[in-house]
Amino acid sequence: MIVLADTSALFAVLDADDKAHASATSFWEEELRRGTRFRITSYALLETWALVQHRLGLAVLCRFRGDILPAVDVEWVDQSLHEAGASMVMALGKRSLSLVDCTSFALMRQAGIKDVFAFDPHFAQQGFNLLPASGLGSGDAEGVEQ
Repeated sequence: MIVLADTSALFAVLDADDKAHASATSFWEEELRRGTRFRITSYALLETWALVQHRLGLAVLCRFRGDILPAVDVEWVDQSLHEAGASMVMALGKRSLSLVDCTSFALMRQAGIKDVFAFDPHFAQQGFNLLPASGLGSGDAEGVEQ
């Protein structure tokens, strides 16, 4: 099974003070044991990196780099995927939808990925399955753009 990983969920795994930390950590660990493969766009990787560095510091950033990233396949955004995300931002016409999120939506559609490890309700609004299902919109990193 392939699951897209979003900044909101990865941040929740790393931040013990995040409202979704327990849920996110439990889900992350269980899915890794089950052999689930996680994927992230390079844009979401950059967003997560910046947010973790700014809010949680270098020690947690080292944990992100050493413990989280090895379990995630990075889809490096090329011109085609960037354009698909940028076009979606313009077509949807919602100020709250970031290029990072729309690029993730575009990747999910292109790759046939239905499930996303996220606490950002924009993914559900676009028809994707939020995992863990009970955590809709509870992460502190939800909607954060860097």
